[in-house]
Amino acid sequence: MIVTYYWPPFGTSGVQRWLKFVKYLPQFGIQPYVYTPENPAGEAVDNSLLADVPVEAEIIKLPIWEPYQIFQRLSGIFGKKPKPSDFITTGKKNLWQGITSWVRGNLLIPDARKFWVKPSVLFLDDLIRTNGIPVLITTGPPHSMHLIGLALKKKNPGIRWLADFRDPWSEWDLLDTLSLSGWARRRHQSLEREVLQTADAVITIAPYHQQRLTQLGGRSVHLITNGFDEEDFKDITHVRTSHFTIRHLGVVDELRDPRPVMEAIEQLLVENPSREAQIRVEFIGNVNRRFIDWVQQSGPLNRVTRFVTHIPHAQVLEKYGATDLQLLILAHTAIAPGNLPGKFFEYLASGNPILAIGPPDGDAAQILRDTKAGVLVDRGDRAGLQAALETYFSKWEQGGVTDNRSVGRFSRKALTQQLVEIIQTVLK
Repeated sequence: MIVTYYWPPFGTSGVQRWLKFVKYLPQFGIQPYVYTPENPAGEAVDNSLLADVPVEAEIIKLPIWEPYQIFQRLSGIFGKKPKPSDFITTGKKNLWQGITSWVRGNLLIPDARKFWVKPSVLFLDDLIRTNGIPVLITTGPPHSMHLIGLALKKKNPGIRWLADFRDPWSEWDLLDTLSLSGWARRRHQSLEREVLQTADAVITIAPYHQQRLTQLGGRSVHLITNGFDEEDFKDITHVRTSHFTIRHLGVVDELRDPRPVMEAIEQLLVENPSREAQIRVEFIGNVNRRFIDWVQQSGPLNRVTRFVTHIPHAQVLEKYGATDLQLLILAHTAIAPGNLPGKFFEYLASGNPILAIGPPDGDAAQILRDTKAGVLVDRGDRAGLQAALETYFSKWEQGGVTDNRSVGRFSRKALTQQLVEIIQTVLK
């Protein structure tokens, strides 16, 4: 039984990890049940993802109530309706941002999905017992999913429970953008510790997070990174682009701020205005309003940059074939060394070179060095960013980059085998 908030047709990046596990589990002889909200909050919808749900999977849905709609309505009264990325701010907050930040940080612990915990426990306890389901898996964030697992484990100690952390909990960089009181932070830490120490196995996505969760929970933690589905990439055809095309996929907010690389691009355009006719930059996904405004205030950047709202994953795959440089922006926070977003592995599978900004000693930098798939530059290294852009632009002029990377260990099927081995271990 897999408990996840994110599931198709929800179209955000949080869907991919467990959708792909569920796709391949039946090939290893495991029957997946998926428990997910019937009406999750969110605007990104991608019905094409439903094609990856295997016929063997049983999808079980229960309605959820969450206060997000209330915040949206009140936001409309106080001014312009915000996007989710606009709520994440590291700078000065206006009055409404301050109120919502305090409420989110201190009253909704661990998150706004907390109201789904009790009804889910009542519903799932009977379902699990009736169907004789031996293994429960919860994946967070939202970390309320882990509280469902914790309560079910207490009610039914015989079940084997795996807690999957796609992001940290008490050390999650998102919490640092909220107005947490000391009590609220201690509450997060207490709940996290109880989950870590009660679950039969804990899984996370990056070596850095594996080390931190091991220390916080005082127990061993398994590592299964995110990955890519080889079936998604088998038909991608790379074409010669008419412009040197730099693309970023996913969320842009104040934690994931592309301004350092955009400033480097701007400098290249100022030094050589003719390149405005040759370079294109595209951001696909939920982009912070402040960043859009900042780009539009720069003549050169505004002329070469395009913003595209969410598109179906199938169209994203097509974009990979017409991209010359993938832009990866790692969050500028204390836990940045463990930042391995799901799109990073699709970038690896695309065959396109990757330009990342983040910590040179982090997990993403190590993978880029191992696979020779691109370079990672510190966000403060303007000269390094400009040099990397010049290098990749020159290679594009010469016909493109020769790709010889080896990334098979990150295929979704290989990662599912790792999951199966953990399941078999806890069942012994």
